[in-house]
Amino acid sequence: MPEVIVIDEIGTEAESTAARTIAERGVQLIATAHGRTLENLLQNPTLMDLVGGIQAVTLSDEEARRRRTQKTVLERKGPPTFNVMIEIQERGRLAVYDNVGEVVDRFLRGFPLSPEIRTRTEGGRVEVSRAEPAKVQPEAENAGSAIACGPVPKLARRRQRRKNIRIFSYGVSRIRLERVMEKLRVPAVIASDIDRADLIVTLKSQEKRQPGSIREAEARGMPRYVLKSNTTTQMENFLRSLFPSEPAGVVDEDEEPGISEAMAGVEDILENGRPVELSPQNSRVRRLQHLLVERSGLRSQSIGRDPNRRVVIHSE
Repeated sequence: MPEVIVIDEIGTEAESTAARTIAERGVQLIATAHGRTLENLLQNPTLMDLVGGIQAVTLSDEEARRRRTQKTVLERKGPPTFNVMIEIQERGRLAVYDNVGEVVDRFLRGFPLSPEIRTRTEGGRVEVSRAEPAKVQPEAENAGSAIACGPVPKLARRRQRRKNIRIFSYGVSRIRLERVMEKLRVPAVIASDIDRADLIVTLKSQEKRQPGSIREAEARGMPRYVLKSNTTTQMENFLRSLFPSEPAGVVDEDEEPGISEAMAGVEDILENGRPVELSPQNSRVRRLQHLLVERSGLRSQSIGRDPNRRVVIHSE
């Protein structure tokens, strides 16, 4: 049996499984894989097993209180196939993770990645430094807290009165979806990763396979929309259902804060289970809020009298 095996470009689930089998037999592995960063691998259902994988775990009430987090959290599924991971950031610059298992555990608890950076100078010397970590979110500053993959601020904090709803596209053509967004002029943008998204849209064929990103969204209680096919018609129907406004699907600028607030309310109640009372809105914005809540599987009602009539969101 060989002592060392080198694998070029691990890109399929079969290759990932074979690599784990080889590693379990005590053979030292050196390999390259599709994906520019550790975060990319954790979001790739085909290759995430190389760094230990991710699974949703339901905590007891006592443990959830102790960790100061929601009951369903993401944890590493098993030991990583590779104990050391190197990101090729650019020519002559590498990011090194010495203990992949420990790094993934901390990342899933909301702590920022801080790899060792090795840079080759023009003179040929190698300079070693530590990457400056991103600012830690409040959840990660609480000892023992565990949240979804990466430092994920709650939607209520994430909105910071921003106006666009961020959509993470999994299996759906992003270029085509962006064109439809521009055509309908809806207040939405494509999220570059699931950590920054308010909701996820995917294809029926992808949902059946339950890839990692969909399981992750489900664990967070993130709203999920499923399209039958990758066509512009399906995308238009999806966006019009999300923003059921005037004929062209246009949401006025002054209505956008009410929609964002409703999204935040849905996220809060899915995490905490307590009713959420939104700020007073006109009848049209309240109707949009009711529709958004309904599509999230929750209940809502309007209370009070104009101009202070407002929506209250309840759990199922």
